[in-house]
Amino acid sequence: MTWQERISVDPAVCHGQACIKGTRIMVSVVLDNLAAGVDMKGLLASYPSLSEEDVQAAIAYAAQLARERTVPLPTGPA
Repeated sequence: MTWQERISVDPAVCHGQACIKGTRIMVSVVLDNLAAGVDMKGLLASYPSLSEEDVQAAIAYAAQLARERTVPLPTGPA
């Protein structure tokens, strides 16, 4: 699994912010929760439409961005 399979950017969804595909859950929300100490079980309970793989994809996406290079994202529906 790659993060590209689970993360999308669509200008018509959440103002073009990176989201978990098929949801309106922004990657930043997932990362903010993890940074605040919410564990996987708590995160999945708070956002039932998320899977563990979605959370891992959000982390992988953030790691890619942290490498300080431009990451092209597909736009529009998958």
